[in-house]
Amino acid sequence: RAPTMDRLEWKHAVCAVAAGAAAVQAYRLARACWSASSGTGRTRVLGVIPARYASSRFPGKPLVMIAGKPMIVRTYEQAKKAKTLTRLVVATDDARIKAACEAAGAEVVMTDAAIPNGTERCESAAEKMGETFDVVVNVQGDEPLIEPEIIDACVRALQEAPDAVYSTPVTPFKDNKEVTLSSRVKCVVDNRGYAMYFSRGMIPNNKRGVPDDDHEYLLHLGLQAYDAAFLKVYSRLPATPCQLQEDLEQLKVLEHGYKMKTVKVAHAAHGVDEPADVASIEAILAKHRA
Repeated sequence: RAPTMDRLEWKHAVCAVAAGAAAVQAYRLARACWSASSGTGRTRVLGVIPARYASSRFPGKPLVMIAGKPMIVRTYEQAKKAKTLTRLVVATDDARIKAACEAAGAEVVMTDAAIPNGTERCESAAEKMGETFDVVVNVQGDEPLIEPEIIDACVRALQEAPDAVYSTPVTPFKDNKEVTLSSRVKCVVDNRGYAMYFSRGMIPNNKRGVPDDDHEYLLHLGLQAYDAAFLKVYSRLPATPCQLQEDLEQLKVLEHGYKMKTVKVAHAAHGVDEPADVASIEAILAKHRA
């Protein structure tokens, strides 16, 4: 006998569907207004570096010292070199992070500590800017070696894909031994470069369940560019099963049927996910200085 839902479960399901439908309609209306008011496309771009102190896996991570500078400052200095950004800010909820960034000359926006993720922190920061932007770029604060060229490529990918609401860079794994690490997020794309799925597991998998050295696996980098109108809708979309299972925010975008454009780039370093990553980032910096 097939399982049935009780009245409360039905109520929750109906509310979730209604919330999703309302969010989609709001996005379509916002896009229509944007199209009517702008003949130049997605030209005004806000870069946001979200940074929270109370990370469960790595408390105080934004302020960890990397070759003599706080990680968040190194990320800001790299992002500042991007040519497509109209304005760049650090969005944080912590006075210590604010002080470190302002000492380095960064513009800082204070956001609510209760905000659950970086995407919604970007939305909050954008609302506080006092001006309108077409694109909001989420530059992960734990990518101290992010190349400004990658930021520019990601922005241009969204500008050139009007059917997408989101763009993000991917790069081939340099070492397939890392493909099975859950801290390295993998991506599969279609033959036009649109994202199909992201996972902490190995994708695509195979019958042997081990990386295939003849296959090019793609690593997802910590950077996202959002259509600004869609960003206002994102937080109102209900959470989705794969998003919750994988603990990956971007899956909610795909599961609700939106298009996401990827851009393949060359990237020599991973982000800082855990304390052990600091040494490898410092080694790369030392090699570049040599």
